Amino acid sequence: MNFAELNQLRPDLAFIAHWIAPDTEVLDVGCGDGVMLDYLQTDKSCHGYGIEINDALVLECAKRGVQVIQQDMERGLGLFDDQAFSTVLCLSSLQMMKNVEGLLTDIARVGQQAIVSFPNFAYWPHRLALLRGRMPVSKSLPYEWFDTPNLRCATIDDFAILANAVGLEVLECVALHNGAPVQWFPNWRGSLAVFRLRKKAGV
Repeated sequence: MNFAELNQLRPDLAFIAHWIAPDTEVLDVGCGDGVMLDYLQTDKSCHGYGIEINDALVLECAKRGVQVIQQDMERGLGLFDDQAFSTVLCLSSLQMMKNVEGLLTDIARVGQQAIVSFPNFAYWPHRLALLRGRMPVSKSLPYEWFDTPNLRCATIDDFAILANAVGLEVLECVALHNGAPVQWFPNWRGSLAVFRLRKKAGV
């Protein structure tokens, strides 16, 4: 898969891919169908693994030639050593976890840097839906309240506070909409939050 193909399929992933150096070790936690690792392997000569629990998505990863470990992320990353990867990805899946703090800490332990993305609950159409008395449904939050896999709802500011509390340093924070960075009022106008993080020195 080349960059143009990735950008057409998932412009958010295409933006995030710029933060990942070529020829490095990558772990994708909650890798889904493996499209990100497919791109990183074929176009940037990266090496690594995906972690995914869904049977159908594990099969898709295998079809793409992505090495995938079928495991529940909630069980942690104990099979990996400290700093085993240059980059650990957790893209649009953290909001589905019960123990967000524990997973964040583990991600920062096994990676020299971590890249985390999640739907921004403070995106203005979400706020408008709540003012109208309804739970938000959008491209970034495509489920109804009764069938959503999302257990956590966070804003950009919420996550920054949590990252600091669990000993993570925010290296970069970008709000995206349709894969493009939002410059003005990002916590209002960005539908997807993306953070690049690392463990604080001495923590």
